Amino acid sequence: MQITQNSVVSFHYTLNDADGKLLDTSAGREAFAYIQGHSMIVPGLERQLEGKMAGESLLAVVPPAEGYGEIDPSLVHKVPADRFGGQNVEPGMQFQAGTSEAGDMGVFTVISVEDGMVALNGNHPLAGVTLHFNVEITDVRAATEEELAHGHVHGEGGHHH
Repeated sequence: MQITQNSVVSFHYTLNDADGKLLDTSAGREAFAYIQGHSMIVPGLERQLEGKMAGESLLAVVPPAEGYGEIDPSLVHKVPADRFGGQNVEPGMQFQAGTSEAGDMGVFTVISVEDGMVALNGNHPLAGVTLHFNVEITDVRAATEEELAHGHVHGEGGHHH
């Protein structure tokens, strides 16, 4: 069975950046399962999995525009360190902050702390990164009506209640 719209696809993956640095892997865990065509994984990977079958492996190279987006400079802010209530702020720390009038919470990562100013980056950590997915497809099946209604996979590798 080929991967098409509404297929439930299970796969193992290793994700590296363009320099070969390991970003994420499913090794040692259950295969990752998703429903094709429901924007549950980055668009570029979903597109490249279309038409593949269980047992196939592929290297999917996904540019930022089809992954986590390009870096948006407007999401990089500098704020005075005294806004952090005297806590020790270091690069790599993450804070949640409201990013819009709707009250959406964004995650901001501290890029630098200098001269009493903290630089915060609200981009996804993988924004601007070309993603190299080594994928091994383990299973392809049709989604059940219940899965489609709920918008997620049930059972192995999927949603657990």
